[in-house]
Amino acid sequence: MSLFKKPSELQAKSGLVAMIYGQPGSGKSTLACSAPSAVMFDTDGGVNRINGAHQIPTLQVTKWEDIIDAMSEVKHSPEIQSIVIDTVGKMIAYIEEYIIRTSTGNKIEVNRDGTLSLKGFGKRKQMFNDFIKSAVTLGKNVIFVGHDKEEKRAGGDETVIRPEVGGSSTNDLMKELDLVGYMEMNGNIRTITFTPTDRFYAKNTCDMPGVIPIPILINENKEIVGNNNFFQNVIDNYRKRIQTNIENNKKLDEIKLDIEQNLEAVTDADSANKFIEWCKTINHVYNSAAIAKTEISRRAKEIGLEFDSVNKVYVNKQHIQEKNDGNAS
Repeated sequence: MSLFKKPSELQAKSGLVAMIYGQPGSGKSTLACSAPSAVMFDTDGGVNRINGAHQIPTLQVTKWEDIIDAMSEVKHSPEIQSIVIDTVGKMIAYIEEYIIRTSTGNKIEVNRDGTLSLKGFGKRKQMFNDFIKSAVTLGKNVIFVGHDKEEKRAGGDETVIRPEVGGSSTNDLMKELDLVGYMEMNGNIRTITFTPTDRFYAKNTCDMPGVIPIPILINENKEIVGNNNFFQNVIDNYRKRIQTNIENNKKLDEIKLDIEQNLEAVTDADSANKFIEWCKTINHVYNSAAIAKTEISRRAKEIGLEFDSVNKVYVNKQHIQEKNDGNAS
């Protein structure tokens, strides 16, 4: 048995890893709390800025060990589906502080001035990736919340808005994310965009629309007027897309097998044209129509047929020659 799996045999990742970042006051934390059955790891004391109606069970983090202990509880709590990290930059700072504080027997990870060495940064990256892996392995969604910052593009004066994470950790984090949404205020309307532009970084693997208005939850009179379920819908859409891909991959395998079996019956022009008509009845997925066209062309060449581009049918080469001779006379 091959170690390699067909696309139709691949297993979908059970948890989504996402990032919400943007301008201060744009509602990032509240939006993150709309993830399904979520708990929050509050690393920078921002939970009290969330309206009480939208707060969720929260761990108020003071050191990295708090997160380690909390993950042990999450592991044994199937009712918890999502983990919100608010903010990711502060979480990484706690990892860094932990490495420095516990490096007594391994000074190679810390420079003499008390900052992380290259080996220390490597450990920070590994600890961060291990956290994501442990959560996803448990089938949990991980929603990171971050601030935004402007930085210059390499080799130019143009700027781009990116999440503020901390040093090289930004690039490391982006590799692990399935979805990145940038939040901002457009007039009085809060919006989130998952499609990258030349102005800001984003990542869209769910076929989300371009700019999405975020529903109003609290009106001008401070009354609750909406349900905080936006990110629940985002995750549902993501999972539907993954499931659709799996189903289409299975369907593509089935169509390929049908094409192969029906080609065996193609022995002359009549059966070749019947094959073409049969192909028109298929509900094609991905490139299955192109595959069928390539295969019938190959088969037609093998048995000496040519395609009559005027009548859009396959004919014997002899028929083409006789037709040409008739036109010449």
